[in-house]
Amino acid sequence: MNERERLKELLLEKSYREGTFTLTSGRTSDFYIDGKQTTLDAEGGYLCGRLLHELIRAEKTEIAGVGGMTLGADPLVTAVSIVSYLAGSPIPAFIVRKEAKGHGTGNYIEGKNNLVPGCTVALVEDVVTTGGTLVKVIERVENEGFRVGLVATVVDRQEGGADTLAAHGYPLRAIFTRAQLVEGS
Repeated sequence: MNERERLKELLLEKSYREGTFTLTSGRTSDFYIDGKQTTLDAEGGYLCGRLLHELIRAEKTEIAGVGGMTLGADPLVTAVSIVSYLAGSPIPAFIVRKEAKGHGTGNYIEGKNNLVPGCTVALVEDVVTTGGTLVKVIERVENEGFRVGLVATVVDRQEGGADTLAAHGYPLRAIFTRAQLVEGS
């Protein structure tokens, strides 16, 4: 079994649930993917880091940082950063806060001092539905002077997120679409 197949197995075992759920977007759904159950698992986190790192390395643009919105992206950016270090091409991680820090520096972005000003970064997320969270992250990251060269997710629910991001000029790369994860396509 390859790493992608094993990650699929873990996602279905640990993260995928059927029922009635209210999503972050406010929509209701007959299934839910709690990505953190997989990304916070030692093996699952490692596999997400490996496969997202592969997506980053496949980009034509050099990616000099990897980040995302807290909390869903926290284990992912750490995993990708560690995998990149072990591969001999370290990529620093950063985290985008939901609200600006209320004390000290007042930053939206933690870890930005590890990034070269103006560099190109990758943004990652565990699950994408509408793309709204990633649009906010892109805005905050670009307002800090960085360029977004890649937007990637573990699972694209195929509910408009890729279209939303494409409309803003950012194609979404996914390890799995919902169809690939659930229907085996």
